[in-house]
Amino acid sequence: MRDDHACPYCDPAELRRDAFVLENDHCLLSIKPSETGALEGAGIIVPKAHRLTVFDLTPQEWAATQDLLLQARAHLEAVLAPDGYNAGWNVGVVGGQHVMHAHFHVMPWFRDEPMAGRGIRSHLKGAENRRQT
Repeated sequence: MRDDHACPYCDPAELRRDAFVLENDHCLLSIKPSETGALEGAGIIVPKAHRLTVFDLTPQEWAATQDLLLQARAHLEAVLAPDGYNAGWNVGVVGGQHVMHAHFHVMPWFRDEPMAGRGIRSHLKGAENRRQT
């Protein structure tokens, strides 16, 4: 962990604590148990080097993220058999990023969830999210 900031995602021990973990040379996948307040099977893929946003990733970190995403899907299919997924980045505070270290969300969805089927498009099409000009 770098001494000049207190980034929780720069602490690999914290990302590994009580989590299912996969990693490669550039990134780490952490799936915390649902008892910790996370949705069942939800995880994040984090570059090991501190990168503020997805736009700051190196080509190697992009490839490493894809590698872990595919491994995460295989793991989740074997363990939970979800019916669908959301996967993506939040960028900047206004974009929903609360930890200023790039992290890729992997979120399995199940048919019986209350918001199943809404997905990211619900934010795009929702009248309540239209700008007032």
